[in-house]
Amino acid sequence: MVGAVVMVRVTVAGRRRFPCLRSLLLLAAFGFLCLQLHVSNLATHETTSEPANDTVLILSMVPQVLHKFLTSKPRNVSQSLNGTNGNGTSMNGGLPIREILKSIHKYNQEQVVHNEDIFGPIQNDTLIIVIQVHTRLVYLRHLIVSLAQARDIDSTLIVFSHDYYDPEANDLVQSVDFARVMQIFYPFSIQTHPDTFPGQSKDDCPRDINVQKAQIMKCTNAEHPDLYGHYREAKFTQTKHHWWWKANRVFNQLEVTRNHTGLVLFLEEDHYVAEDFIHVLRQMQGACTIACPQCNILSLGTYLKTYNYYGDTKKKEAARALKRHQTLSAAALPPSWAFQILPSLYQHYHKAEVTPWVSSKHNMGMGFNRSVWAELHRCARHFCSYDDYNWDWSLQQLSQQCLQSKLVAIVMRAPRVFHIGECGVHHKKANCESTSVISKVQKVLASAARHLYPSHLTITFSSPNKKHKLRKGNGGWGDVRDHQLCINMTLPHR
Repeated sequence: MVGAVVMVRVTVAGRRRFPCLRSLLLLAAFGFLCLQLHVSNLATHETTSEPANDTVLILSMVPQVLHKFLTSKPRNVSQSLNGTNGNGTSMNGGLPIREILKSIHKYNQEQVVHNEDIFGPIQNDTLIIVIQVHTRLVYLRHLIVSLAQARDIDSTLIVFSHDYYDPEANDLVQSVDFARVMQIFYPFSIQTHPDTFPGQSKDDCPRDINVQKAQIMKCTNAEHPDLYGHYREAKFTQTKHHWWWKANRVFNQLEVTRNHTGLVLFLEEDHYVAEDFIHVLRQMQGACTIACPQCNILSLGTYLKTYNYYGDTKKKEAARALKRHQTLSAAALPPSWAFQILPSLYQHYHKAEVTPWVSSKHNMGMGFNRSVWAELHRCARHFCSYDDYNWDWSLQQLSQQCLQSKLVAIVMRAPRVFHIGECGVHHKKANCESTSVISKVQKVLASAARHLYPSHLTITFSSPNKKHKLRKGNGGWGDVRDHQLCINMTLPHR
């Protein structure tokens, strides 16, 4: 490219002497413009080809028979433009709210278990997998693909719990043919209550207004800011409500789980499972019976920010890797898989650690049974009134302040559940549907294939930590309306 502009002064006499000069200048300018356009097109092609390559790579690692779960149907343009949120995403799929509420009530009332005629009725010890679903359909597709490849998945019941009614998501879930499937719908969502509580009402106090101004305004919740002086935001409170509702629904209200005593595993739409995760869960259950009767949480996921990817025998390499990672972290990398994960991670494939349950470490791919739920349920008022909009932080508070026996987790050193989402409640990126992390997870699992399905587990016990002071909650949960709605969810008949 030309980095400077050449100024040419042409006199009248010069025009007479050089009649072709103007034509030459015009041709040069036209050529320069064409060059700019060509370079611009190349840059655009390079930028847009990367996601395409990502997609091709991901598809190449998925069995052909499962590609159907990754293919979206064409959407009606008029529907997708009918009612959008700030991200341009359809807020109601083009359906009137009354129709959505009617459908939600129908699904929740009928409690249909799909594929039961193929795989047989639910047993009391059947593994139940509960997936919290919002709107990230791209990630949900890949979670379903990972579940489809898991051994013994046909012995499970998968419950998809939605807080957003989307016909395309419904079609996807109902196309699952490798296990029993049920859909439940959180009935108090922002989608179905866009202008009234538990959504955001025009009469609610703005988040950052102080109490004095709120009282002058006489907004609805003026007397109930959180512990930091802020007022509720529905987009944050919904996640905790949904988690608590679905747990109550599965353990206390579904007919099919009335006598269920087995394990319930909690996943989210942007998780991805290893093919041996059910095998490992069974190993963990057996290990708890023998070596850790006090363990009440099974955790398949591990956040991999400080993991020793090189193993215990290569301390220098591990130190160099950690130093590189810390340098990269200082450059403000997002809190996900923005660094290399090495397959040697799985040299610890058979190791599990017993440790006090920590919400920020062990909330991914966690499972527990009805007896543990009964203890949590007894602390419902504590959970529902604790001023933190995070369900996992609220459980942490229960463990420290309410439960008779604190939550103790058995955690796999080599994770079987991975976080593939690029965005979430606390973190936003320009492209929230990036699939680059999925490709990394696929590569790691492919490289670790020979280490999966351990014949036994080696259990280690973490050294007791010093007693930490109770941390303040994160707020966002000071409104008494949220407290009451949450408590109402614990009632057997609403």
